[in-house]
Amino acid sequence: MARTAPAKGQGSSLSIKPLGVETWPAFADLIERHNGVWGGCWCVAFHTKSYRDPLLSHRDPKELLVRTDRAHAALVYDGTECVGWCQFGPRNELEAINRKRAYDKETAELPDWRITCFFVDKRYRHRGVARVALRGAVAEIAGLGGGLVESFPEDVTNRKTSSSFLYNGTTAMFEEQGFERGRQIGMHHWVMTRRVPATARAGARER
Repeated sequence: MARTAPAKGQGSSLSIKPLGVETWPAFADLIERHNGVWGGCWCVAFHTKSYRDPLLSHRDPKELLVRTDRAHAALVYDGTECVGWCQFGPRNELEAINRKRAYDKETAELPDWRITCFFVDKRYRHRGVARVALRGAVAEIAGLGGGLVESFPEDVTNRKTSSSFLYNGTTAMFEEQGFERGRQIGMHHWVMTRRVPATARAGARER
C-alpha cells in the first residue's frame, strides 16, 4: 500500500512507494529523463564493485538487482510519476562508500542499514522532496525490521552549495529526522546514525 506524506511547503501531497518490480518502470523513466543521472550512474555506484564495471551500461545491472530484491529505495511519486528517491539498503548491499579511508580510521558499531543517496527531478527541487524521501526510507527500514541506520550527509551551514551535488543530503535534514552526528569524515561530511525500531507492516508491500 502506498503511503502519502506532505511535501514541505506544498499544498499537495506526495506518495511513497518502495522500489521493486512494479515500480521499476517509473524509476527507470526518472533516470532516463535525466540522461542516466550523474553521467550514467543509474544509482549503482554504492553497490558492490561487481556491479560497477565502468565499461558496461548500468541499466541492466540495476534492473537485475531490483528484480532479485537486492536494491532498495523509497520512491517519491507525484500522481503516477516518480519524481525522486532515497536509496537505502543493508550494509552488505551497499558496501562501496565514499571517504572509506577516513571512515575506517575509527572503530564504531557497524550499521544494519545505510542510506547512501538522494535524487530529485530537476522540476521538483527546493520543494521538500528529499525530506519526504528520507521519511519514506526510514519508514521502509522500520517495516523491514529496523536497526541501526547510518548515512553520510553534508553540513552546508553558512555555505552555498548546488543542490545537484548534495546527493548525500544535508546534516540539517537528517537531524530533523532524529539522526545524530558521530564522527566527521572529509571536510564537510559526517557519519550520522539513528536506531529505528521495527514496526508491523500495514498491508502487503507494493512489489
